[in-house]
Amino acid sequence: MRDLVREAVRAYQAQPLDLEGRRDAAVLLLLHEIDGEEHILLQVRTSTVQHHRGEISFPGGRRDRSDVTLLDTALRETHEEIGVPPAMVEVFGMLDDTETRVSNYRVRPFVGAVAPGFDAFLHAEREVSALLQVPVSHLVDPASHVWKAVEQDGATVAMPAYQFGEHVIWGATARILAQLLGLLDGATAEGVRE
Repeated sequence: MRDLVREAVRAYQAQPLDLEGRRDAAVLLLLHEIDGEEHILLQVRTSTVQHHRGEISFPGGRRDRSDVTLLDTALRETHEEIGVPPAMVEVFGMLDDTETRVSNYRVRPFVGAVAPGFDAFLHAEREVSALLQVPVSHLVDPASHVWKAVEQDGATVAMPAYQFGEHVIWGATARILAQLLGLLDGATAEGVRE
């Protein structure tokens, strides 16, 4: 699975968004193997953070002045939020930029994997209340695909989401997951045709 993700992401030409007035942020979609099965690391945000309280997200955040690139942002934030040092991450590439409507960010998602054997995860208690390790097999199962009702511009809108236990993964995080899963589905279909 890791090789498939690596190859699909490396072959993909990500589309940056030109969103004037949006702040730059970056996240890191990280694979982590548990008992031979790939999982994606997600975090539950605390109820005390400024934006996206209690929501499920990838490690990441806004670009600091000290960050030379958005990849630097994603790696720094991942280290701060869940304790994974940059040296323990293999970065495969990036997916299309996406936006957050409420917090006004343009988000650049990077995809990578935690080095085999690394399991010293921590979480920054000020920002992260829990770390979730979601099997990729769960996310591709149609039974995990749900709709979340969200208030947007005075109307209730149904957004695609993923159910994982008591958690609903939606918004930018769900869009990023859907893009990765779509790439994997295409890569699997391509492999079958060859």
